[in-house]
Amino acid sequence: MFRLLGILFTVLLAIATAVVVWPQFFHLEQTYPFAQLVAARGIVLGGFLVVAVVALLLLFARPLRGFAASVLIVALLGAAATAAIGAVRGFGASALPDATDTSVRVLTWNTAGEAVTAERIAQEILDQGADIVALPETTEAVGERIAIMLREQGHPMWVHHVQFRPDVQDGPQSWQTTVLVAPDLGEYSVIESSKDGSNNTGSVPSVVLMPVDGSGPTIVAVHAVAPRMEEMQQWQSDLQWIADQCPQGDFILAGDFNATVDHMAPLGVDGGDIGYCRDVASRTGNGLTGTWPSSLPPLAGAPIDHVMASGNWTPTGSAVLDDAGGSDHRALVVQLEPAR
Repeated sequence: MFRLLGILFTVLLAIATAVVVWPQFFHLEQTYPFAQLVAARGIVLGGFLVVAVVALLLLFARPLRGFAASVLIVALLGAAATAAIGAVRGFGASALPDATDTSVRVLTWNTAGEAVTAERIAQEILDQGADIVALPETTEAVGERIAIMLREQGHPMWVHHVQFRPDVQDGPQSWQTTVLVAPDLGEYSVIESSKDGSNNTGSVPSVVLMPVDGSGPTIVAVHAVAPRMEEMQQWQSDLQWIADQCPQGDFILAGDFNATVDHMAPLGVDGGDIGYCRDVASRTGNGLTGTWPSSLPPLAGAPIDHVMASGNWTPTGSAVLDDAGGSDHRALVVQLEPAR
């Protein structure tokens, strides 16, 4: 009887391991609770190692030796598979290459409203030499203060902004998203359907910027709703909307996607991770570096803040900034070069 129970448990553990390691195979990557589990692969890896240690200790109990050996094998296979995925995507790189005459640096930072001061954001933009800055949950007033400080430091940037329900006094700051763009990239304007919300993410706003003269990349500052149990359908809809913002052409997407590249598996086209766009961090050594929550070590967090770029751009580096400045998200900065 106990042997049969042991076999059944081992089989169920093997199935659960397969689902947690690669839910895409079972089409469960956007399904609760597997979407939440796969978001933090570092914790999953740690969990497999803990199970392996417990199974190793149980090997010393003769009656449990066969059962423990089976569990140990499954746990080690799960840990090895998770570690292999991490090795491909990158466990963390901290340095960007030197900027060039043609490079573009993109910074995204969900500032959690006014948890991060305008002064701190402006200083980080200067330190990183950012040309495009996506700031979910940042008000237009804060964006304008940042721009004034940057101008005084010889780094002017234009401010663009979208707010849901501006008629609601003192509405949540998550209803606002601000974008700053360097004048060197040309003049941009927010498309009308992005402003009025008729074509946008559903609960929190994204910003779609088009170059006025038609040259240069379309810039999308992304903010998708979080995949809470009651918001799963809206979250899935937001991810589909984001994918639709990167058809063939010249596009840069940056912001709080509230999703990892695992969640985007069904949405990539022709080698892209979401639409035709490719995730920069996972191609430059930071694919498993968590940006949220900042209270956890990076490898225990979820990499849900991204910069995505179409094939017009070649990723050359990325860095997740250690100090979140009071936000629950860490900032991500990447460097892109025009593709040859």
